[in-house]
Amino acid sequence: QVQLVESGGGLVQAGDSLRLSCAASGRASSSHAKGWFRQAPGKEREFVAAISSSGGSTYYADSVKGRFTISRDNAKNTVYLQMSRLKPEDTAVYYCAGRSGVVATTILSTYDYWGQGTQVTVSS
Repeated sequence: QVQLVESGGGLVQAGDSLRLSCAASGRASSSHAKGWFRQAPGKEREFVAAISSSGGSTYYADSVKGRFTISRDNAKNTVYLQMSRLKPEDTAVYYCAGRSGVVATTILSTYDYWGQGTQVTVSS
């Protein structure tokens, strides 16, 4: 069973940058597509970014396109989310997710396993 552990969250000011990491256990996870989702208080969990197993394909929510970059290092079994020009509306718990397939998707229900989440708070 694959386990995901997120790290890198914190409190930053608007305009700052932050990099989230998602470390996976289990060799099989390096062949799985991964995604980042977020959930703000009182709101549903929403898609942020996704990456195929090879890293050759990436997808972004319109709200983060041009500011966030998803990447992966399969040798380290780790996925990253580089966040730049952060806004207060980016405040949320950020979750890493994986699916037993090579193709990335933007749909929450297609992901098979999840991390515990890491809090990102952006002050104005």
